[in-house]
Amino acid sequence: MFYRKLTSFAAMLFLAFAVTVATPAADSTDKRNNSQQNARVLEPLNLAILIQDDLSSQVSNELGVTRDFIRSLPSGSRVMVGYITSGSLQVRQSFTSDLDKAARSLRIPFSSEAASPYNPYVEVIEALRHFNGLKGRNAVLLISDGLDTSRGFDATSSANTIDLLRAIEHANKQNVAVYTFYAPSVGLTSRSRIAASYGQNSLNRLASDTGGKAFFQGSTGFVTFDSYFKRLRKTLNEQEAFAS
Repeated sequence: MFYRKLTSFAAMLFLAFAVTVATPAADSTDKRNNSQQNARVLEPLNLAILIQDDLSSQVSNELGVTRDFIRSLPSGSRVMVGYITSGSLQVRQSFTSDLDKAARSLRIPFSSEAASPYNPYVEVIEALRHFNGLKGRNAVLLISDGLDTSRGFDATSSANTIDLLRAIEHANKQNVAVYTFYAPSVGLTSRSRIAASYGQNSLNRLASDTGGKAFFQGSTGFVTFDSYFKRLRKTLNEQEAFAS
């Protein structure tokens, strides 16, 4: 009897130890799988990357991580690269499935007020026309300070300008989600917290009203794009999983 009890007790201890050891391992595997999924976009998409040409020269330091993001997209993705400059959209690379070619089409922004657009939203509307005929998931990544001063700069213009509202309307009609990265320009948003706040408010509205997401941190200084791209990958994967 004593031997049976001892054997039973030993077996219970073994099981408890096995569970204790196995659980962290399972948790570790789950975390590793989640990390791997967030490290890259899982489903192909049509993505237009638009860069405002008068952004701070520090944006030039982020071209490497931007190229890496383009090249990491899954097979079947198409990428377009354009620059918003002096009231026009300069398409450096039309939609292509050659991701390395799209990555190489990125250039250093002019970082000059001479290249400042009237506002970025007119050119967003222009870029949306390039999605005509494309099948699959559509998205725009707008890298901009978000500020629209074309019709004045006051409290009523924050997140409520005519061209911003038009861009939202066009994006929704074409089923294109807009994601935004905030970066200050060499103009007002690098000197004025109010201007930076107005621009961020507009970028946030553009993203939220089209099914995308805005990424920014603080109204002064500059944050590298590394964390933005990590969060963008995670967001794209979560939205795809939800849609499925």
